[in-house]
Amino acid sequence: MRFRHALVSVCGAMVLTATLGAPAHAATGDFDYKFIGLDGRPHKARLSNPEDTVCINLPEVADPDTSRPAFAPHNKTDMSARVFTEPDCSGLSWTLKPRSKSATDRLELRSVAFFSQ
Repeated sequence: MRFRHALVSVCGAMVLTATLGAPAHAATGDFDYKFIGLDGRPHKARLSNPEDTVCINLPEVADPDTSRPAFAPHNKTDMSARVFTEPDCSGLSWTLKPRSKSATDRLELRSVAFFSQ
């Protein structure tokens, strides 16, 4: 009986260790940007702890036919951010370093992907 309890404890510890040792699948921190709302005024938006290695279309500006691009991205995450001028991570792109200064209002974007260097 003791052997069975010990075996269950060891298996549980191994599962917990494997789970805690798994790599994170999100950038830690915030990614801020501005966009022009339906009222014609600038608004701020934020992605908190965004998923990495996937393309994220910014919801407020994802449709080029109905919105202007977002602008002034600020990467405050612990990963690099590649910003794209078009949805689905297409078009021209620029890389923003982790925890970098806010980019100029002239840098426009519609999608972003996060990655470690």
